This record gives sequence, C-alpha cells and structure tokens, in this order.
Amino acid sequence: MEIGIDSFASAMYGTHNTLSSVDAMEQLLDRIELADQVGLDVFGIGEHHKKEFLDSATAIILSAASARTKRIHLTSAVTVLSAAVRVYQNFATLDLISKGRAEIVVGRGSSIEAYPLFRFELKDYDQLFKEKLGLLLKIRDNEFVTWSGRYRPALNNLPVYPRTVVTNNVGP
Repeated sequence: MEIGIDSFASAMYGTHNTLSSVDAMEQLLDRIELADQVGLDVFGIGEHHKKEFLDSATAIILSAASARTKRIHLTSAVTVLSAAVRVYQNFATLDLISKGRAEIVVGRGSSIEAYPLFRFELKDYDQLFKEKLGLLLKIRDNEFVTWSGRYRPALNNLPVYPRTVVTNNVGP
C-alpha cells in the first residue's frame, strides 16, 4: 500500500497569514521535500486557475520538486485536461526528469471558473472529459496516434514525444 498526501499551492491572499507568491511556492516545495524525507510514497498537487492558487502548472512545480527529492512519486491531483497532448508531453517530461516518478490523476475539476479561460462550454462538461481522457489514454499507449474527436483537430498517425521512462524501456 502506498501512502501519500495532496496539497494546493495556496497564495492565501487577504488573510492575516499572507505570504508572497515566491514564499508560498518555496514552502510547498519544502513540504514535498519533507514528505520524501519522512517516507511518504506520493505527493499530489491540485490544479487551479484562480487568483488564490499558484498551481495552474502542476507539471512545472512537480519538476522543481523532483530535483529536491529522491524517491517520492509526484502526481497531479487533479489535472483537468486542458489539452491532452500537452498534458501527456508535460508529464512525460516530468517522468524523465524524475526518473520514472511521475503520475497523473485526471478529473473534470471541481470549479467551473476555468471553462471560459480555455474556451469550453459548460454544457459540454461530460463529453469534454470523456474525449480528452480517451485521447490521453491513446497517447499513453501508442507512440503514433490516430484519433478524431469533436473538440480538437484530428491526429492521423502522428507521433507524440517525449515518451515516459517506462515506454522508453529504461525503467525507473
């Protein structure tokens, strides 16, 4: 059994404990490093696109954490699949940097404020997730991808790189 922890990169605006964005990010990276040192197996960071959070680019935060940790697995908690190809590429890059410690948890997201930011319609909530998850799984399983959907242009036998540590057959 693996034991892990999830966190947000909260900027805590408007509270008596207000931190600068730089200090809040540094504290988050310190928490991830401590989690690795005490033997936790997984650390996850949520994805938000709101003023009070600094975690809109979880793969970048987790990449910084990978340089400060040795064994802990690093995951999104939750990635909302703004663009499945880029999500895969970002996390495959994290996987290479971390030597096979990257994981992705996907979901629809619990807040709808980001829909206009990514030019999505709320009425497409369920179908968007289904389509984007399907594409992400296809990319994970195939170096060359042929796929078509409703919400993005089709892919016709196109390669998606980089591949993860496991798909490169180099092992963690």
